[in-house]
Amino acid sequence: MSDVPPGVPRPDPVDADDARFWDALRGGELRVQRCTACGTFRHPPRPVCARCGATGSEWPVVAGTGEVWSFTVVHPPTPPAFAGRVPYGAVVVRLDEGVFLVSNVIDCPVEELAVGMRVELRCMTVAAGEGAGDDVVLPLFARAAISP
Repeated sequence: MSDVPPGVPRPDPVDADDARFWDALRGGELRVQRCTACGTFRHPPRPVCARCGATGSEWPVVAGTGEVWSFTVVHPPTPPAFAGRVPYGAVVVRLDEGVFLVSNVIDCPVEELAVGMRVELRCMTVAAGEGAGDDVVLPLFARAAISP
């Protein structure tokens, strides 16, 4: 795992449904909630399956590969924590398992972002700010290696 530059704001788990997702990332794995009744993956995590209404779930490890489904380039003005990073790309990644994550492609200049670009997971540690509690690991992405 790598460190993200200082000043990058970080999320905190909001409730018990989110905690398993963040705990897995700290261990270097991407786990996504899946309904035990119908097999549908769901993200963000929630207590009830939107497809079948069941409450049972499991948390399998997923590949962490996918494609850029959509993106936008963020320009100033932004909140102070982002000011040193603009312009930057906010991307929606469609994982190969079918769920979507909002993230960044860390090794890609904004002018090279493209819908359909293959990406792979990079678990990266973001240091806690003063008085903010523990560090957190974020699911960021890098361009996927292209096989010859």
